[in-house]
Amino acid sequence: MTGDLLLFLPLTVLGAVLALDVVSFPQAMLSRPIVAATLAGAWVGEPLRGLTMGVALEFFALESMPFGASRYPEWGSASVVGGALFALTPDGTAAAMTAAALSALLTASVGGTSMVLLRRLNAYWARQQQARIARGSGSAVVALQLGGLTADLVRGGLLTFIGLAVLVPLHRAIVLSFTMSPTVSRAVVVAAASAVGLAAVWKVVRLTPGARWYLAGGLAVGFGIAAELM
Repeated sequence: MTGDLLLFLPLTVLGAVLALDVVSFPQAMLSRPIVAATLAGAWVGEPLRGLTMGVALEFFALESMPFGASRYPEWGSASVVGGALFALTPDGTAAAMTAAALSALLTASVGGTSMVLLRRLNAYWARQQQARIARGSGSAVVALQLGGLTADLVRGGLLTFIGLAVLVPLHRAIVLSFTMSPTVSRAVVVAAASAVGLAAVWKVVRLTPGARWYLAGGLAVGFGIAAELM
């Protein structure tokens, strides 16, 4: 248990920082699943397993359109949880990828709800400072900004820590009780993620003028880089 807590603490800090990146600051795409899960995997000594989970979760995340006040899953903290869970299980463990992906999707859903609650809290704080803001108080604006940033950081940290504390033992129990082969486990996740991701890409390409050319150009560049690395 002590060993788990020592592992959870740095991952909690990582999840908090990446959750902050989703909306509040700096919005540098560090919270994208392919980045966040890889960082979590690297922290536990398995960056490639973290990257594998990150690629799968990135396909799911393509369906989310984080614009304005829309509701969407929070992928920063969730990808840390999913990447860490998959990285903590040895290669060849039955059902490891399926259980980790489901855990990440659950955390992302809860994280999305927590963001809505945080927005309501920010609105309450803003109403409390409305008179000072109307008078042009700079300190009131700064206080609201810092309060919102701090609350989002704490939200992401709590979500990551609780997610790890609940899902790590649950994940261990699942992989010990299931007999699904690692190949089938990965195939299930890849098939589901590909279906969601390709549908999201098709929706954008079909409805956005010129998007197909950007897609073609991106694929060409990606295949060219892959060919150079092989």
